[in-house]
Parts: sequence; C-alpha cells; structure tokens
Amino acid sequence: MPKVSNLFFKTAVVWLILGIGAGLQMAISGDHGSFPAHAHINLLGWVTSALFGGYYALNPAKAERKIAMIHYGLYNVGLVIMLPALYLMLHGGYSALEPVVAAGSLLVATAVLIFAFVVFSSTSVRSVSGLSPATR
Repeated sequence: MPKVSNLFFKTAVVWLILGIGAGLQMAISGDHGSFPAHAHINLLGWVTSALFGGYYALNPAKAERKIAMIHYGLYNVGLVIMLPALYLMLHGGYSALEPVVAAGSLLVATAVLIFAFVVFSSTSVRSVSGLSPATR
C-alpha cells in the first residue's frame, strides 16, 4: 500500500476515535449542542480521510507523487486547526474562535482543491529520455 494511503487510513482511525468520543460526551451529558462539530469530525476526519486513502491505494502512481503528501499534510493541518476550534466554539461557547475555524476551513478547502488536481491530472511519468514508456 502506498505510504500516503497508509497515513490517510491511520489518521482516519484517529479521527473516528475522536468522533466517537465527542458523540459519547454528548450522549452522557445530554447536551447535543456540539453535534455539528461531531458531524465534521466524523465526515471530514474519518470518512473523507478514508476515502482519500482508498483513492490513493487504487492509484499508486498518483500516490507516489509529492503532491499527494502535500495534500495529506495540508488537509490534516487544516483539520487539526478547524475541528477542535469548532468543537470548543459550539460546546464551550467560545465564539472568538470563529476566525480560527475559518482559517482551518480554508486550509481544508485548499487541500480538497489539491486533491481535485490530483484526480484530474495525468499519471504519465516521463523517463530520462523525455518519452513515456508507452511512446517508446
């Protein structure tokens, strides 16, 4: 399995654990005010990260490109900034964190655009002679 796939899958499991923890906290306390953060942790953290990992596992040539690791890093930095701030904003009432949520969201959005570039870009690799193996 490509390294980036493995990283996305492992990180997805961490987000799943955090999402389950947030859900348990809401269930135990009876306070469901942070459900949007819980949903974001599960959908952006767990599900989307796992889907990225699956895509790269199915497309190993694209997974080996440097941009795939840039995608991984930027996406997760964005999530680490956005998701705790969103949770604290909703659960703790810290409305001053809204700009932090916005900054993290912009990083996540940029990472998604990078992923779109990866998906729509060619996988052809040029050899030293300048010709791909298929055109020699």
